[in-house]
Amino acid sequence: MGALPERSRPVQRDLDAAGVETSIRVLPDSARTAQAAASAIGCEVAAIANSLVFVADGSPVLIMTSGGHRVDVEVLARGIGATSVSMAPASVVREATGQAIGGVAPVGHPAPLRTYLDESLAAHDEIWAAAGHPHTVMPLTFEALQRLTRGTVIPVA
Repeated sequence: MGALPERSRPVQRDLDAAGVETSIRVLPDSARTAQAAASAIGCEVAAIANSLVFVADGSPVLIMTSGGHRVDVEVLARGIGATSVSMAPASVVREATGQAIGGVAPVGHPAPLRTYLDESLAAHDEIWAAAGHPHTVMPLTFEALQRLTRGTVIPVA
């Protein structure tokens, strides 16, 4: 794990603990957006699993959504049974995940976050998620992502 950025090491530990076999890749350039990640990896943008933190009824939640579309906050609120949902400010993202926006991984956080998975990610044989740092990504199957996060599958758009 020595070659991984510091913030990617807890991600690797959680992958190992869950028995998810994948390889965290360090990219030469930042992949802070779904389009940048897709271009760097050579996959379609819809196969990028964006890790977005929202505040739902006062608590942070992690939404893993396809890079191919935007989250509809009203659809999301219905899907998670929340009255109020909004994007989390950067300070809440950092506090909840220990990671910066643009590099938030599905795991490797100080404490587990309630996680929801965009149902459209299931259409891809391989999806790509950030791995704790804007320069790191990892390939996963939808099934591995669900097992790793214990996420609930919902529509988000």
